[in-house]
Amino acid sequence: MNRPFSVIENQWITLADGTRLAARIWLPDDAETDPVPAVFEFLPYRKRDGTAPRDESTYPVFAAAGIAGVRIDIRGSGESEGVIDGEYTPLELANACELIAWIAARPWCNGNVGMMGISWGGFNCLQVAAMRPPALKAVISIASTVDRYNDDIHYKNGCHLSAQLSWAGTMLAYQSRSPDPALVGERWREMWLERLAKEPFFMEEWLEHQRRDEFWQHGSVCEDFSEIEIPALMIAGWADGYRNTPIKAIEGMGAKAKALIGPWVHKYPHFAYPKPRADFHGEAIAWWNRWLRDEETGVERWPQMRAYMLDAPRPALRRDFDPGFWIAKDQWTKPDMKPMHIGAFGQLAEGQGFSNAMNPVFLRSPLDTGIMAGEFFTLKPDAEMAGDQRLDDAGSLTFETPVLEEDQDYLGEPVLSIRVSTTGSNANLVARIVDVHPDGVATRVSFGVLNLAHRHSSASPEAMPADEFVDIRMVLDACGYRFKAGHRIRLSVSTAYWPLVLPLPEDPGITLDRASLTLNLPRLGKHQLISVKEPDNPDPLPKYVSKSPSATQRGVYRDLTRNRTEYRILEDTGLNEHPQTGLATRECRRETWAIVPDDPLSMTGNCHWTTEAKRQGWSVRTECRASMRATATDWLISARVTAFEDEKQVFEKSFDKRIPRDFM
Repeated sequence: MNRPFSVIENQWITLADGTRLAARIWLPDDAETDPVPAVFEFLPYRKRDGTAPRDESTYPVFAAAGIAGVRIDIRGSGESEGVIDGEYTPLELANACELIAWIAARPWCNGNVGMMGISWGGFNCLQVAAMRPPALKAVISIASTVDRYNDDIHYKNGCHLSAQLSWAGTMLAYQSRSPDPALVGERWREMWLERLAKEPFFMEEWLEHQRRDEFWQHGSVCEDFSEIEIPALMIAGWADGYRNTPIKAIEGMGAKAKALIGPWVHKYPHFAYPKPRADFHGEAIAWWNRWLRDEETGVERWPQMRAYMLDAPRPALRRDFDPGFWIAKDQWTKPDMKPMHIGAFGQLAEGQGFSNAMNPVFLRSPLDTGIMAGEFFTLKPDAEMAGDQRLDDAGSLTFETPVLEEDQDYLGEPVLSIRVSTTGSNANLVARIVDVHPDGVATRVSFGVLNLAHRHSSASPEAMPADEFVDIRMVLDACGYRFKAGHRIRLSVSTAYWPLVLPLPEDPGITLDRASLTLNLPRLGKHQLISVKEPDNPDPLPKYVSKSPSATQRGVYRDLTRNRTEYRILEDTGLNEHPQTGLATRECRRETWAIVPDDPLSMTGNCHWTTEAKRQGWSVRTECRASMRATATDWLISARVTAFEDEKQVFEKSFDKRIPRDFM
């Protein structure tokens, strides 16, 4: 039976240091007399507008099931006071622990708290779990990471990701936005000007830590999985950049962790694409009722791994549905690996390689190889996803199997081993596993990148020995995939993957010893075919009033007269008004990356964010710009924030910094 509930639009919570944070609470009406468990989400993405649609798709369902929802803005964001001090900082995590204690002590709470979230909220719920606040009993972590250095938007095995600048620009824009005067009253302008004056440009701090040092170890729960003692439900999507986390988590946490991996982009699984979706609400309520109410819901008997096996999807302008099937493994173990080598005719084949003798081949990819890579984390199932790989394969060294005689199923992390050399001190190496359809269309299944200076350690990189062959081992991103009979498996290797990966200051190319190549593919192994319930509501997000249309553009422009390639992005949400609050907001992202395909120092990146908020008689807007370029020795980054009230400029601030390159 659904319980009636009420929504507290803004609840002030005063921390021990006097800072007031803003909460939105969905509370069962009789909770004061019949206390309920609570689920807490702690984000900088603005409860009033930024995450309102997804919050309003989930927390009312929880409240109707007798579970309070508590969505709190991190300091300096939304309506919360103060200024944000970074990403997953000790202050943020300490505040979260203090808030959990506050929630547990409310007369409407039974003393048991769960924490959940996607992305930032998925990260910090694991990090808080490792701190063991007494009232925190379970977490649900979606599209998150256990390794902040190697599996986030910053760096990947020592390669510098362009998403680092993109996300620094995004956070600059989000933190520059005003609180809502309807909630905070006359102090809104004072609060806004304070955060504008003091907000950091995150890129400065991130770029000062180019190695996997203590800065990145903080908050990386893989440093000691045993610190997490409570149950964790780990959810991810194959179309997202955070696809590795569920496997790493269940291998590290053991039986207290459960994994669910679908075909999805970076969204909650009850409204994500590509379909099929999953009934996140039903799964979450069963999870919370077991660990926050001690009800027998059977979640302990869920298989440790449930995964959707992609069945040869094709790249498309929009992938609304991916063919496939659900499997389960009651207990996850590291997969049995199928080794493949280069055969006598240069084909990728099972069994031993064709020769023990060296078989070198030189490779130097055009620096604009990678335009079909898509985004690191995808928000829509369109051109943000990896496209037809034939364009990128043209700048790559490729090896293919013969046409497959039967279906082959793989689940886990592929591993590539090969011997390489370079005439320079460093180079980037990129490997992709591709499904080649009978008509030649090529679907990316998995990829991995490696800065060769990080071949032994990202904490202590070292230059490559010039003209000496060294053994390289690359762990590629996890996949769950069926290669169908009649298809071929392709291994594509390149020295560039732009704009996803930024180039090194030198581009000497790489010599690869084909005789040494081994590609180990993770066999699916013993499993059960299962079904995963889809949501009862096929359209769960609330509808807001559209005041101006949205727009999406993503394209590549090649200037043949200047030998220059540009990658251009436009994402405009349009102006949308919340029907209850009357608050209308808009976000517009314009981003351009450029490179000359034979000049690594020509690379530039520019991000421009426009954010607007308005209602009758009031409007604010910020323009945030962030850019980067590089010399052979330094990264050059800059940013500017300009704020307007009723179209009159009220603030401007600039950031400029030169940071030495450190093996990247």
